Amino acid sequence: MSGAGPQLDSLTRRVAECPADFRQAPRVGSGGGVHVDAVVRDVIVELGGAPPAEEALARFAPDAPVEGSAARELGLVLVGAWLLADDWFREAGGLAARALAWLETGLATLAGLVGPEPVVADPDRREEFVRLCLRALDVLPRGESAAVAEDRLKTLDSVARDRLIRQTRGKQERARELRRKMEEERAREAAARGSREW
Repeated sequence: MSGAGPQLDSLTRRVAECPADFRQAPRVGSGGGVHVDAVVRDVIVELGGAPPAEEALARFAPDAPVEGSAARELGLVLVGAWLLADDWFREAGGLAARALAWLETGLATLAGLVGPEPVVADPDRREEFVRLCLRALDVLPRGESAAVAEDRLKTLDSVARDRLIRQTRGKQERARELRRKMEEERAREAAARGSREW
């Protein structure tokens, strides 16, 4: 990461103030909703980039209904576009290609766990979202070193936290199974001793 970036507080406040228009259901097929592809196109142009190719925009305009993480991802793209429309990003210049890459592929993993509403409403998810954006753009928050920025992102990382919780649950389940087997073995041994004593 390089460059003197924006104030983190300013960007997290921007996400918190994401307008309802950017939190509506994304348009799918011929149904209603926000045209995510048009929003992405507009923000990339605002960032000084050429309008993305229709093929690139097609992923933001699915023909069939999407559910679960795919729907959350489209919602996160809208919040991400709102964030990227901040004056700092537009004035920085040279960020359009990285911004498009982040919107195209950088939100899928997070969308597996978190949707747009928690990103807007929860302070930790907001900060995580902004930090993910800045990392994707190779920009540091103002006043932070690369090590501090990366360390702070690690403490907020929803994906890593989910992975750790799953690993812990797996270890707990294996420990319970081992205890159950040991208790069964002790019971068999006790029963065998009891039958020998008779």
